[in-house]
Amino acid sequence: MYRSLIALVLVAATIPATTMADSKISGAGVSPAEARAIAKEAYLWGFPMVESYKTLYAQAVETAGPNFRAPLNHLGSSANVFTPKDTAIVTPNSDTPYSMIWMDLRAEPLVLTIPKIEENRYFSVQLIDLYTQNFDYIGTRTTGNNGGIYVVAGPDWKGATPPGVSKVFHSETQIAYAIYRTQLFGEKDIENVRKIQKGYVVQPLSAFLGKSAPPAASKINFPPYNATDAHGVGFFAYLNFLLQFAPVQPSEVGLRERFAKIGIVPGKPFNVDKLSPETRQALLDGIKDADADFAQFKKTRVDTQAISSSDLFGTREFLKNNYLYRFAGAKMGIFGNSGAEANYEGYFTDADHQPLDGSKHAYTLHFGKDELPPTKAFWSLTMYDGKSQLLVDNPLNRYLINSPMLSSLSRDADGGLTLYVQHTSPGKDKESNWLPAPNGPFFAVFRNYQPGDAVLDRSWKRPELKKVP
Repeated sequence: MYRSLIALVLVAATIPATTMADSKISGAGVSPAEARAIAKEAYLWGFPMVESYKTLYAQAVETAGPNFRAPLNHLGSSANVFTPKDTAIVTPNSDTPYSMIWMDLRAEPLVLTIPKIEENRYFSVQLIDLYTQNFDYIGTRTTGNNGGIYVVAGPDWKGATPPGVSKVFHSETQIAYAIYRTQLFGEKDIENVRKIQKGYVVQPLSAFLGKSAPPAASKINFPPYNATDAHGVGFFAYLNFLLQFAPVQPSEVGLRERFAKIGIVPGKPFNVDKLSPETRQALLDGIKDADADFAQFKKTRVDTQAISSSDLFGTREFLKNNYLYRFAGAKMGIFGNSGAEANYEGYFTDADHQPLDGSKHAYTLHFGKDELPPTKAFWSLTMYDGKSQLLVDNPLNRYLINSPMLSSLSRDADGGLTLYVQHTSPGKDKESNWLPAPNGPFFAVFRNYQPGDAVLDRSWKRPELKKVP
């Protein structure tokens, strides 16, 4: 989930969450009904981009903010795992300390150098474009733990693979994001992780080659992120700003032409103040329609386990332009991994299909003796507040239970494993297996890094959370 820091863009542009000429709508013969339909389509398609911008702005632009990590094209590492104080990303993973970089690829590619990492330690570098598509990976699964040098290039770069470089990765968008995950084996292991993080090096291609740098890209005036605007008609202003860094893909020419009918044009201002009341309502209704589609999708497809996270994240080729899937992934846990890298199982209801609530019930999650999830790396169960989608503050400062902790967990008499998921302590004799829940609605995410084949083909069936009588 989690729920990942700076991006650069093409032409300098400022978009106060309120600016556009309404002529595209009221003067071009677009009816409120058509505007509503286009707005719905645009919100489903563009929500991941605007939600991504929330993280970009917090981590790479808002230097005085609590979630700032590093400027554009500079790597920012978190020396500790995520806690409830980290609020830039919803449903964050707290198993693997992060290193992150928002990449501006307009002027030239970036070179990512990876040190050698011991074989038993999982790591990955997830490469994400502005659409939130995972266009490739560096890491244990894909490139191995022996280290290497890699280039990340934007859509306009056509150069050959430079000498000494293992591979070149191409992003569809001029702004891209790389999330480094380095496995932590426990509190005493944190210094080892920090040492690895110091070995992650990022530099411009010209610096790597020892050549003069090309002309710098134009300065970007980033609009401040405001959640209220981003989830209302101001959404379209943010989208216009971001689209200037996302060249039109051949499969989306018609879609972009439809968007232009309501003023969604790359780099152009979107003047919310000049919208007629009818147009404003049509756009808001379109957003509501998109949210309603997602709510129905989550209820009938996600909550019923008809699909998993493995269906929601990946390359454009994998997703096949399924924008509802991409929307759902960003809504429930933006920057999620592709299925082969990690599988996510969301616990939103109990075994009786009732919403999870720590103020009303205590729960158990039981694995039989030989029923722990098959994994090639590790698994974890992480707790989230149902309202904020953030980690839950608790007296144990424990936000998850994972497979590296198995030796410290108490086993059942028959060799099985029972986890206690509840707000108050289950008793001192059971606290080793306690995952604290908030005093209210919550959900949990079960992550499996490099899941075994039985997880991917769904022959392994997860246990359900059961109410304690």
